[in-house]
Amino acid sequence: MQWNPINSIEQIEQIKEESREQPVVIFKHSTTCSISATAKSRLERQWADAGLENVKPYYLDLLSHRPVSAEIAQSFAVKHESPQLLLIKDGQCHYHGSHLGISLQEVKRFAS
Repeated sequence: MQWNPINSIEQIEQIKEESREQPVVIFKHSTTCSISATAKSRLERQWADAGLENVKPYYLDLLSHRPVSAEIAQSFAVKHESPQLLLIKDGQCHYHGSHLGISLQEVKRFAS
C-alpha cells in the first residue's frame, strides 16, 4: 500500500476532481493515538487482499495539519473523528468509518 500524503487545503479540491475518475480514500490519522495506530496498521495489512486496486489511498497526519482535517470534515459534511476513513467518489463522501469500525469491505462495496 502506497499512501499519498495530504499537506494542504488546496489538495482537497484536487482529490474531489480526481475522485470523478477513480475512487479515493482519505485516512485521517492521529500519530499520538494507539487506536489510530492500530487502525492504520490494520488497513495496511488488509489492503492488498481487499480488492481495492482501483482506489487511491490518501493519508492525513491530522496533528500536523489540523486546518486540513477541519476542511475535510466541512467539505464532505462528516463529523470529524480520529482515526477516520472516508471514501470519496464523484466528488462526494460515500462512506466514512472511524476507529476500529473502519471496514474495507464497506469501502469496496461503495467504491464499485
